[in-house]
Amino acid sequence: MRKQIIFLLATILVSFAAISQKKQPYFPPPQTWEQKTPAELGLNAAKINEAIAFAKAAETKNPRNMEISHYQSFGKEPFGEGIGPFTERGDPTGIIIYKGYIVATWGEPLRCDMTHSVTKSFLSSVIGVAVDQGLIKSVNDTVANYVPPIELFTPWQVNRSADLIGQPQLLTPFATEHNKILTWDHMLRQVSDWEGTLWGKPEWADRPDPDPSKWIRKRNAPGTVYEYNDVRVNVLALAATSVWRRPLPQVLKQYIMDPIGASNTWRWTGYRNAWIVLDGQPVQSVSGGGHWGGGMFINAYDMARFGLLTLHRGNWNGKQLLSEQWIKQALTPTPAKTDYGYMNWFLNLDNKLLPSAPPAAFMHVGNGNNIIYVDPDHDIVAVIRWIADMKSIDGTVKRILEAINSK
Repeated sequence: MRKQIIFLLATILVSFAAISQKKQPYFPPPQTWEQKTPAELGLNAAKINEAIAFAKAAETKNPRNMEISHYQSFGKEPFGEGIGPFTERGDPTGIIIYKGYIVATWGEPLRCDMTHSVTKSFLSSVIGVAVDQGLIKSVNDTVANYVPPIELFTPWQVNRSADLIGQPQLLTPFATEHNKILTWDHMLRQVSDWEGTLWGKPEWADRPDPDPSKWIRKRNAPGTVYEYNDVRVNVLALAATSVWRRPLPQVLKQYIMDPIGASNTWRWTGYRNAWIVLDGQPVQSVSGGGHWGGGMFINAYDMARFGLLTLHRGNWNGKQLLSEQWIKQALTPTPAKTDYGYMNWFLNLDNKLLPSAPPAAFMHVGNGNNIIYVDPDHDIVAVIRWIADMKSIDGTVKRILEAINSK
């Protein structure tokens, strides 16, 4: 009888160990990522190949030279000159991750390309870390109380010419009556209607209204009107730099990218005139995208690791890099635009963004198009780069999901 009990207990322990091991999600260690065939994970390989072929065929028609592409689009706007670095982009590229494992790649996944406004998701993440650590007490605090006057780095301007006498010598981006009431939440959701000029770009000149009489206008009440605006994003990056008192790429590397095992090849750049003096050192305030150049230059594998972090609600292999509360806030719809959370988390709650995807799916989106698709319902992360439009993204996702449903 005693032997039977011991055998039964041993069997139960082995079963519990097997269940525990089965439920433990896979997180790729640094410098490596286990790859499995679709068949090994029960996926329909033909549908995966169909998704890849569809994404390749839907390549964007914009020039591969990002500088030329800029001047055919945003460069036509007032004050549209590029002031940050551009580069040539690569082939249509992608990675499909299922249950943490790579099941397919295509194109040039190791190539560090501009990722445009996916950069905004990295920006909001370093702000999230600041909130989690108490550097920002609440997203409902006004930003103005965290940002002192800022000195521009202008070593060539030792003596100020007579025409500059009496002009402001310090940046005060949240000093106007409207700007001083803006909260971190307003800025993160792009509902601030911040007014002013930063790095030579007036806020009204970004995607300007067709009617020039509306360029300089009365401010909308914070929170009431959504406007996608990179000048305001860059103001937020400047404010976050003041909070951290160090360059944001260093913050991102320490608290997000190194812990998730990202490579050492990504670079987060700003504009050539976006330099300030911080604690006696010249520091570049980085941009939140590739508008006018700059932003994040990154490979698809590192994008996928970040997507996997957001899939697991800020947790990486047992370590909470971004709090669950922050992820919850990032995924909470903005009242003025219900398919947008924090920048740049695009939501699919009403299935309008991606009709083929479940409502719980979300995306980090950048021009180009650069996409990190995150699907908690199906345990999928997909990086899709240089695809034409949202319809093409939905078509690719549709085929990926069919690979699961028809397995």
